Amino acid sequence: MKVKDITAALESLAPLCIQERWDNSGLLIGSPEDEVHGVLVGFDCTPELIDEAIASGCDMVVTHHPLIFNGIKHINALDPVGAAVMKAVKGGVAVYAAHTSADKVPQGVSGAMAKRLGLQDIEILLPDPDASTGLGCIGYLPIPMTGEEVLAYVKEKFGLQVIRSSKPLETPIQKVALLGGSGASEMEAALQKGAQLYITADVSYHHFFVPEGFMVMDIGHFESEVEIVDIFLAQIRKNFPTFASYKSAALDRSNPVHYFVM
Repeated sequence: MKVKDITAALESLAPLCIQERWDNSGLLIGSPEDEVHGVLVGFDCTPELIDEAIASGCDMVVTHHPLIFNGIKHINALDPVGAAVMKAVKGGVAVYAAHTSADKVPQGVSGAMAKRLGLQDIEILLPDPDASTGLGCIGYLPIPMTGEEVLAYVKEKFGLQVIRSSKPLETPIQKVALLGGSGASEMEAALQKGAQLYITADVSYHHFFVPEGFMVMDIGHFESEVEIVDIFLAQIRKNFPTFASYKSAALDRSNPVHYFVM
């Protein structure tokens, strides 16, 4: 097996050509012609993930978030990105990421969120010109719920410890928009399409001042997107059923945000 075989399988799900212009999805370390004997799938490419890959006999890691977003001027072992780069190069580990390329396909991040909530009549929130891909989803809850009810519903469906939310609506909510990851800047699109609730992450203080009849929830960046790890793993295993592919054993502990509920 070669790196290019794994990347081709992933790109049949999430083509690199649809990624956002600012993104850096794709093969970040290694050559397409490198031999691969095992693949480890995680969420962020951390030094710990590279260590886990090497210990597991894997010479390729696949993550959602790219290890390298912008140009690197210095590689320093005391910096997490620098340390991961050094460990990957020294250990002969190829590094691949599918970020917004996996956000924008219906089977990707937002589609998984919509499925988890049982949304119906789902459409793309911000469609690309061809309308078959794009950011976010919008659809309808199975039954109308009050703000308090939908908070409990979302918390249970995503297995959340906490939710940051604007004031819960007392009127029934049924039309819901969502966007995994940092989606606060697209709140206006949700409003324009008639959503009563917008679910995303990384919402700033001022975005919680919402118009009457509208509600926003911040469920956490990691929590909104982590299901993509299972999607990547399933895609690899579907294409290569007997190949050594694994999910990071530390995935549930890899969220860099820690919550303290007293």
